[in-house]
Amino acid sequence: MVRRQARIPAEPVLLSLPGGGPPPPPLWRNPMFADWTYALQDWPTYLGAAWLTLKLSLAAFVLACALGLLGALARRSRHALVRAPAAVYVEVIRNTPVLLQMFVAYFALPSAGLRLSPVQAGIAALGLNVGAYLTEIFRAGIQAVPRGQSEASRVLALSPFRTFLHVVLPQALRNVYPAVINQLVQIILGSSLLSAISVPELTGTAMVINSRNLLTIQVFGIAAVLYLVLTNAVVLVAELIGRAAFKPPLRPMRPRQSVLAGLRSAARRLVLIRKEA
Repeated sequence: MVRRQARIPAEPVLLSLPGGGPPPPPLWRNPMFADWTYALQDWPTYLGAAWLTLKLSLAAFVLACALGLLGALARRSRHALVRAPAAVYVEVIRNTPVLLQMFVAYFALPSAGLRLSPVQAGIAALGLNVGAYLTEIFRAGIQAVPRGQSEASRVLALSPFRTFLHVVLPQALRNVYPAVINQLVQIILGSSLLSAISVPELTGTAMVINSRNLLTIQVFGIAAVLYLVLTNAVVLVAELIGRAAFKPPLRPMRPRQSVLAGLRSAARRLVLIRKEA
């Protein structure tokens, strides 16, 4: 007579497996995830770090714009001695990691006699890095301005400096304005690497708070929200400035209107010629 083996219930087998036991609670019931109140107790520290991030990002952006504009003019120079250093600067900066550039600014420059604080070294590194990219952006914007604009300025007896300042530069800035603002956003996001050289910006502050309360999800979630607020606020303000500074162009004249305007100007010239005769 064959005896049938009794079936073992599944639950004891589950309990006997390695790492078995009751399943973990859902994520939203985990106290480490749900305890946002304790993480938000450090909100003044978060806001101070976000303010520092914005200030050093704007300072680095001003430095980057100055370097980018000078680099663009140097890249367009007729003299090789002026073009070569600018080309070397762009190639070296664009082909090396920004974190390495921060280490050089903070650790290597003091050996050369130039001592910088962590914030100063971070501003210098970010400004030098983004300045290389803005060099190419400004150069492309200047090249996009029609050459006839400069030729017309020469006819009006404008100096090369005034031609560039009042004719070429405004049109070039209008062409590259969105790309320039995008580089500002990249500076804000790239400032998170400054925690590697002890700058108490937003990411570095979040790491310190996380090491104290071990609320990783909450702490870095708050930091992510603040980064979103910073970048979107900067983009919104930049759009408002762009609308105020770069007004929309005048509507192009229709073909019929342009023909009539040409006929009127020709008639006026004929009248003037007859009067002079």
